[in-house]
This record gives sequence, C-alpha cells and structure tokens, in this order.
Amino acid sequence: MADMMEATRLTASGRLGDASALVQRSLSEGTTEPHGGVAYTADAGLTDRLRKVVETVTQGLGRSVAPVLHGLGVQGLGGGVQEPGQRGLDVLGRQVAEPEPVRDADRFVERSFTGEHGTRDYKLFVPGSRARNRPLVVMLHGCSQSPDDFAAGTGMNALAEAHGFTVAYPGQSSRANGQRCWNWFQPGEQDREAGETGIIAGLTRAVIAEYGIDPRQVFIAGLSAGGAAAANVAHAYPELFAAVGIHSGLAAGCARDVSAALTVMRLGPVAEADCIVPVTPMPTIVFHGESDGTVNPRNGAQALAQAGIGGLTPETTEAVSAGGLPYLRTRYADTKGHVSVESWMVRGLGHAWSGGTPAGSYTDPRGPDASRAMLNFFLANPLKT
Repeated sequence: MADMMEATRLTASGRLGDASALVQRSLSEGTTEPHGGVAYTADAGLTDRLRKVVETVTQGLGRSVAPVLHGLGVQGLGGGVQEPGQRGLDVLGRQVAEPEPVRDADRFVERSFTGEHGTRDYKLFVPGSRARNRPLVVMLHGCSQSPDDFAAGTGMNALAEAHGFTVAYPGQSSRANGQRCWNWFQPGEQDREAGETGIIAGLTRAVIAEYGIDPRQVFIAGLSAGGAAAANVAHAYPELFAAVGIHSGLAAGCARDVSAALTVMRLGPVAEADCIVPVTPMPTIVFHGESDGTVNPRNGAQALAQAGIGGLTPETTEAVSAGGLPYLRTRYADTKGHVSVESWMVRGLGHAWSGGTPAGSYTDPRGPDASRAMLNFFLANPLKT
C-alpha cells in the first residue's frame, strides 16, 4: 500500500519515470520465477490494484503531463540539424542542464489585453528565472485551436523554461471568427495599426514593457492561419519584431478577401506580385509539409521569396528525422556567411506542426523539431537597429 501511495504522488507531480520504476519494483517483488513458462504472483490482487491506481492517475493527468514529457526530451537548443546525440546543447554548442517539468499553474497564466484596436485574451508563459532582458516569442495558433492547445502541441513552454525566455499566446475570439482563425486575409486586419495586426503589436509592446523583455529579441511565429497572420504582423512592424517563423502558412499580404484566400491556399500565389513587396526583408524561417493538402507548399516558397532569398546564397542538406520523415533544409546566407533565411521542407508531413506532441492538435511527432529549429534561428537573428 505504501508503494501505491508513493507511486500516485510521483505521478501527480509529473515524475512518471520514478513512478514507473517504483511500480516495476513492486511488481517484481511480488513475482516468482516462471514455473512451466508462466510467472505467477504471491498477491495478484494487490498488484492489480497498484497498477490500476497509477494508470488512473496518469490518464487523468494526460493533458497536463504530456507537454512535460515532451519537454523532458527537448533539452537544449542544439545547434544545426537536431539529431540523436546532439541534445543538451545551447545555440553556441555549450552543455546545458535538462529542463525541469513546467508547472503551468505557476507560470502559464491567463491575461487580457485591450488597446486602441480591440481586445484579445492571451496566455503568457514566464520562466522560473525572472532575469530581465529575456527574449520574447509570440505564438499565433491555427484555426480551431486555442493558446493552451497550441502551447501543448508545440512544446514551446518546456523550451522556454529551459532557456529563460517568455512566450505569449494570443487567442483569437470566436466572435471575430467562428472557426477561431486569425483573419489574415481581411484588409482591415493585416495592415499596420489596424485590426488584429494592431492588437497583436499592442499586446507585444505591453508584455515587453511589463516584463523587461530585450527589445532586440522579440520574435513571432504561427501555424497555418496563425503563420499567415504572423507574416502580416512581422512585415507591418519590422521595428518591433526581429524575425518571423511561418509553419504551414502563407506570405504576407497575399489575399484581400475570402475568395482570394481560398485560391491562394489551394494553388499558391499565381505571381510574386500578388503579395506585398516588403521595404526591408524580414529574417524568416519556413516549415512546410510536402504533403500539406490544406495550404499549398508553394506558399512557403513565396514566403521565402518575400524574405529576399534572391540576393542570398543557398546551401541545402538532406536528412531523415528521428521519427523517419525525410526533409530538405536550406539555409540562405549573405556575403558574410550570416544565415537570415531558412527553409525546412518535410516529406510525408501534412498540415501539422513538425516534431510536435500529440498533447495538442495538428501535430506530427515524426518530423524534425520545428520549435527547436525556430528558436535556434531566432536567437541567431536579433534586431539590428
């Protein structure tokens, strides 16, 4: 009974490895050597009760524990392509400690922002280290998702805790869009100081001021409609955001109504002139699944063109993720060798966050780790002015 109570306590605190080991010891102590090829237990009833209690607690905590489990496998911001044996390194290749389990109740809090252009609720993750001048990543979810869902699926909070950066997850209102999609295609929602673009920028400024964020290390990323919205926001505010991550999304300003949005999603931009031409190219990292049937991969290529790859030198490597999906990673460098644009095209990946966890929707754990790759890219591209 003591083992049962201790295993339950360990499971509730997120220490599933220790709980599992304790269960195994308890089972082995009650199991004799096989007799005639069949093992038998001295007290099968107690063993079954112990197993059922632990399973019940684990299932009940599934949604909250799963992001922690994912985070425990995401240890450092390894440089370059993330392969087995490279974990536990920061962006400079230095050894770092494994992240502790994230206590969402303490550090993942509900907030609300109201500005000149409207109101949106958001979730904010603040790491245990309260040092000032931390980086900030703004994460925009896809259609039908929520901040909690997106945080769980990307595993971004575990990385934030391990490396001391803040994450804001603005939430789209069902009143603004019935499917909770960001209205990236509406003219009034994608321009500077207007609509949702203005709300997200205002929310970002508020977090920077309240938490002492390093203004040179403010980044934005999103999935699908969130990826398109992130592109709009980043290009509308190049003085606020240092870089943008677009996952399964679209380039900035490629549609101005619903009809155009559906066409671009299905076919990609017909011509480069269909999208905005930024005054200053934005450092950009793009992830897209080659098998994406919702947003045509040509949109990822358009986002790269918008980032100014025409004047950069590409270098492409091929690899296979630990989960078995082949991918092409292309890094675009300037004449000094600095990489300001990066592309990951993942074969076999559909409309899902690459390397995400099943704790959230629209994820595919088999792919290369998009969250880690984006953070590596962001930290290498602070705002220059």
